[in-house]
Amino acid sequence: MKKILIVGANGQIGTDLVQKLRKINGEKAVIASDIVLPQNKDENFELLDATDYNAFEKLVQKNNIDEVYLMAAILSAKAETIPNKAWDINMKILFNALEIAKKGFYKKLFWPSSIAVFGPHTPRINTPQFTIMDPNTVYGISKLAGERWIEYYHTHFGVDVRSVRYPGIISWKTLPGGGTTDYAVEIFHEALKNGHYTSFLSPNTRLPMMYMPDAIDATIQIMNANADQLRIKHSYNIAGISFTPEELANEIKKHIPDFQIDYQPDFRQDIANSWPESINDDYAFKDWHWHHKFELESLVKDMLENLSPKYQKAEEEVGF
Repeated sequence: MKKILIVGANGQIGTDLVQKLRKINGEKAVIASDIVLPQNKDENFELLDATDYNAFEKLVQKNNIDEVYLMAAILSAKAETIPNKAWDINMKILFNALEIAKKGFYKKLFWPSSIAVFGPHTPRINTPQFTIMDPNTVYGISKLAGERWIEYYHTHFGVDVRSVRYPGIISWKTLPGGGTTDYAVEIFHEALKNGHYTSFLSPNTRLPMMYMPDAIDATIQIMNANADQLRIKHSYNIAGISFTPEELANEIKKHIPDFQIDYQPDFRQDIANSWPESINDDYAFKDWHWHHKFELESLVKDMLENLSPKYQKAEEEVGF
């Protein structure tokens, strides 16, 4: 039986990834780990500070791990408030994972990159796989450095690392964790709870987004792809949908007519302005048949259907 370790399992993506991988591979096949205990009891959970190399290696060996999904990181907005710590944590965890894989203690590593690797001089429309990359955030710089390192470890040491550049991720299961695209999750909670949301991005800020089920599918698909199919040894562009806060609010209003939004851009606006508006993912489509399923309309409908029971006061206002 293949044994899988998820590092950063309590995070936004990690939470969903654990559930999906256990559904596919079985409960005991997937070990969840994080630096703090999960809210719900999990018999297959291990406490792990992934910056501690010895603890990381010991956990991999103890559980005879075959694959590692490295989901732990300090995200974009939060990283700007603690730049030195964010750089240290993001890079140290990656190097630990690469070195353990280099020793042959497990066979395959997934490490997520991000659209944050792009910068103000990157073409913003239909951003290609190979282009100018000049990130001006701590998170983006760390992700671009990480892309170069995973390709280096593949080329020089034969480490099998798979990676995608996530756009903004939207999920109803977990709250956002300090990213610039967090508004696209917060807006649903506030719409149902208060009928009003103040966006920290301007109304016409268009960014690439992806619904969580699509992000999980992309992650698992690239890990299951034949290595010979994968031409990109750093990180693949993957695209979902692109929209603005105003467009998202208008779609929500179709279900909650009284919902109101206003705009008070903060420091995250500058980060968003340096990112692409849309992504070209032709390489992912050709190499491992990637394509997203959720569009804006279906995303909004599914988010509200799943979140509305949590906000009893809003139930009568949500029209399905």
